Amino acid sequence: MIYATPELDVHDRTVLAEVHDMRRTLADVLRTPRRWTGGLRRTMLARAILGSNSIEGYVVAEDDAAAALDDEEPLSADDRTFAEIRGYRQALGYVLQTAGDPYFSFETSTIRSMHYMMLSHDLAKSPGQYRRGPIYVHDERTDRRVYEGADADDVPHLMEELAEDLRSDATASPLVKAAMAHLNLVMIHPFRDGNGRMARALQTLVLSRRAIVEPAFSSIEEWLGSNTEDYYRVLAATGRGHWNPEGSAHLWVSFNLRAHHIQAQTVARRFREASAIWSELDSIVAETKLPERVTGLLYEAVLGYRVRRSGYVKLADVEERTATRDLTNLAEQGLLEARGERRGRHYIAGPMLAEVRERARTGRAPIRDPYPEMPVALAAEAATVAEPGDQP
Repeated sequence: MIYATPELDVHDRTVLAEVHDMRRTLADVLRTPRRWTGGLRRTMLARAILGSNSIEGYVVAEDDAAAALDDEEPLSADDRTFAEIRGYRQALGYVLQTAGDPYFSFETSTIRSMHYMMLSHDLAKSPGQYRRGPIYVHDERTDRRVYEGADADDVPHLMEELAEDLRSDATASPLVKAAMAHLNLVMIHPFRDGNGRMARALQTLVLSRRAIVEPAFSSIEEWLGSNTEDYYRVLAATGRGHWNPEGSAHLWVSFNLRAHHIQAQTVARRFREASAIWSELDSIVAETKLPERVTGLLYEAVLGYRVRRSGYVKLADVEERTATRDLTNLAEQGLLEARGERRGRHYIAGPMLAEVRERARTGRAPIRDPYPEMPVALAAEAATVAEPGDQP
């Protein structure tokens, strides 16, 4: 038995309908080709990688997460952390590739393969293999045991049940279906390590198969990374310290609907800001008589990325000599400022681009929380959860 999908209440259904409306509007916008959509898609994926890994303590700069997407070396992340980022990027790449595959089927082998992609850099973590003993989640801040996974002997058949559930009920909302996949995997805790990241990647995979808009714009991994405390609280309130599939998953589903609603608003705002930024950059490029190919690079600098020659070569599909000449010209114009030497050489936004960034953010409309009472409710719920060892 795994956690069953709860019945949504009136408020949940209203929020779900609003999310679907926002996603449909975004899908309509994406159908019209724009030069900046690719750059925005890339930054959204980088933020998803950054968000999901930051929850586990693997924190890198956003431009280093983007470097993983481009198979580039990081500027500041250490080798161990970047190995984790690269592994997650590999699993996410699989998610993106299978999004439109008509022959895809949810199988336990799929989940195990994704786990191997994610952790193959560290064979000591048994990538792709189910654990063979008990597993506990500890809160390092309080040194408390906060969760005990399902019995190891039950893991194989529970995972088969999860895969069967993912293959069934094609009429269910993809947002709810994906949330339940996330919950069941993280509560079963089938692997020795990487269960949280695998659960979040699985959620994105389910969304990619059935969502209204493509994965880069429908994932909530970025939002979860920015709201880690509430994420842990809702898992604690739902699991009650141990594998407990008889419990209600309603709070968990509402939490996910809240995440989708806020993330959808955020994505819409980024589309508006990207449009405004590119419009300004087009004017700057025309006025300074720069080649149009530099606009994408300037956009990344406006976002706060540290841009490099190797990345620009791939971004603009130019030769290294051309890239060097363009970067030197941009620095002479004051649009970019050079930092570092040799392999660490990179460029950041100059004052004019920093002003473009600030103008784009001026007058931002506030994000509306569809469940404004939830953070307080989560704190109250989490306070009542006992350690697994305290269970009768």
